[in-house]
Amino acid sequence: MADHSSDALRVLAVAAHPDDIELKCAGTLAKYARRGGVVIIAIATDGSAGHLTIPADELARIRRVEAQRAASLIGGEFHWLGFRDEFLFEDVATRLRFADLIRVAKPDLILTHDPMDYHPDHRAVSRLMFDASFICTLPNVKTEHPAHLGARPLYYFDTPNGLNFTPTEYVDITETYETKRTMLECHASQLEWIKGRDGTTMADAMYIAARWRGLQCGVTYAEGFRAETVHPRVRSYRLLP
Repeated sequence: MADHSSDALRVLAVAAHPDDIELKCAGTLAKYARRGGVVIIAIATDGSAGHLTIPADELARIRRVEAQRAASLIGGEFHWLGFRDEFLFEDVATRLRFADLIRVAKPDLILTHDPMDYHPDHRAVSRLMFDASFICTLPNVKTEHPAHLGARPLYYFDTPNGLNFTPTEYVDITETYETKRTMLECHASQLEWIKGRDGTTMADAMYIAARWRGLQCGVTYAEGFRAETVHPRVRSYRLLP
């Protein structure tokens, strides 16, 4: 494992849909990258349900390119799992796929959705990452790659509008907020059709959330996280940057 500082760590961020990363933890990932860390971004579903007019197959292709472009802005290693949007369920094959992702990434810590998030795919990813990040440590659970020993610390990122989410840790993203914003702008397929749907734009929602979390911890912009505190994931040192 890397040293106990937030520099030079390997961090795996796993989200359900393209653009979830940008909205919830891109500022933190950019901060890791600036400090010499290795950032691995994985998107679970193909995002094919996320539009009113673009056909599913075409949309999946568009959203993969958008997500990969956003990840490249911080030099992120990119993984596209390609499960069907809105139909992500935990079964043996899916659990093993997620376990193998962790074995490939070899992370020092993992960021993912909160288990009580609003979206079924978000909840599924959260549960899959909790389960897979344990079983990936067991050599007798066979996947394409060997076991990654030691269950990694797990952090849940914020929910939409912060509902039912109380951070236990904050990351000051003031220095990387513009990178976060630019990464979100890569998701052009989403910016227009979502505009006004929830009474605001995606960019406005991201700004409000970052300022709100920043106000809570005394900085300009911040992202909030909740540490998973079950055995054996607790550490006595800080891993977030």
